Amino acid sequence: MSTQNRRSAFPSSLAKRQALSSSSSSASGNAGKVVAAEPHLAKKRAPLSNLTNRNSVSNNGLRSSGGSSCTLVPCTNKIAKVKKGPPACTGNKGISASSLPASFNVKPSAVLLPKVTPAPRSDEAVPSSFALPGPCSMDVSPSKSDGNSVSMDETMSSCDSFKSPEVEYIDNNDVPAIDSINRKTFSNLYISDHAETTGIACKREVLVELEAEEKIADLDNSLMDPQLCATIACDIYKHLRASEVKKRPSTDFMEKTQKDINPSMRAILIDWLVEVAEEYRLVPDTLYLTVNYIDRYLSGNPMNRQRLQLLGVACMMIASKYEEICAPQVEEFCYITDNTYFKEEVLQMESDVLNYLKFEMTAPTTKCFLRRFVRAAQGANEGISMHLECLANYLAELSLLEYSMLCYAPSLVAASAIFLANFILLPSKRPWNATLQHYTLYQPSDLRDCVKELHRLCCNSQSSSLPAIREKYSQHKYKHVAKKYCPPTIPSEYQT
Repeated sequence: MSTQNRRSAFPSSLAKRQALSSSSSSASGNAGKVVAAEPHLAKKRAPLSNLTNRNSVSNNGLRSSGGSSCTLVPCTNKIAKVKKGPPACTGNKGISASSLPASFNVKPSAVLLPKVTPAPRSDEAVPSSFALPGPCSMDVSPSKSDGNSVSMDETMSSCDSFKSPEVEYIDNNDVPAIDSINRKTFSNLYISDHAETTGIACKREVLVELEAEEKIADLDNSLMDPQLCATIACDIYKHLRASEVKKRPSTDFMEKTQKDINPSMRAILIDWLVEVAEEYRLVPDTLYLTVNYIDRYLSGNPMNRQRLQLLGVACMMIASKYEEICAPQVEEFCYITDNTYFKEEVLQMESDVLNYLKFEMTAPTTKCFLRRFVRAAQGANEGISMHLECLANYLAELSLLEYSMLCYAPSLVAASAIFLANFILLPSKRPWNATLQHYTLYQPSDLRDCVKELHRLCCNSQSSSLPAIREKYSQHKYKHVAKKYCPPTIPSEYQT
């Protein structure tokens, strides 16, 4: 197939998704007119602009080294052209694919499964009286009893219970006594190496020196919520800390491996992928995994700048298949690039990435650790939990754009984001405490350099030429955390 029929790898004009005309007759009568998409339909995201022209950034446009210039179209540009969408999703039964606008192919957000809650042990389930089984020889008779009472010991044996020195007589109306038997029964059924556990159940190999007066919140005491995995949470995060070292990309692949791309082109690609993830309502883990796959692939494979966007969409498609309940189809990833690449090219790049990574798709990311660290940071401050979570996520996503942040482990970036988020929300209070130190295994001095870099990114985000993350976290659903004031300096005593 001739390469002349292909469009430029990163066209400068940004095409938007548009609703098709309601009938062919009206379309022919209104030729050349643009039909505005309905407000509830998702607009088509702009394809990635020319990476080769992003060396010098200005308000009017960008100029390449060859002397030609191209004008950047802002993200809020509403100008679009009528364009056929990709094949309709097979899930839309009874609807003709040709009658649907392209924007209907946007995937919904991840489905939230109902929380499984164990059935409570109610008092009504325990009968107030029991009928004694058949004749039973008893050497000792109770001193006080009536017709409506029964004696039971911890072994629930009716015949031998009167011989037990710990006999209890339960009256029909003695509800507290019934509750006492319930508690004893359930404690006996609990299988454990130790009869009683004191303090925090989470045990660490690395002991954390804490001040005597500080108390550590127990994050793993919610045994009734299966989604928290309280009994194995410590083992899970211990494994993640060990795995993050093995699944990290090289920190100097731009200098040693890549000859045709640079950190600025990588940042432009990730900024565009943030918009794509928002357009298709992908979960945050998909975005973090996408960046991880891109960097790991670039660590060992020289990449041509014309194929960098192809690598981005292929890695996002892999991450979507791994994380999403309903992942976008390959045709949609072709369409989101303004059909710059063919379906066969995307599938071939997907195969190349999977084979180079040896199908090791599970990788600890900053988002994995943020979930645990946000819970550790909340403590008693439940009132600011949403602001804290959104602000920490905002700071963590800012780190994705920076090639220089690859030298920090994902757990360190997550802990530093919590540190800085606490400081921005409450500048007069120390942002680190015993609970955070216990669960993150980081002291404030360990976070100093990473916090400094995140603080620089946060302060410079308002003037950045890559606005996708800032605009994303300026929305109401993220509590407008991108608009919060960031103090210019962090007291040195907070980082010791």
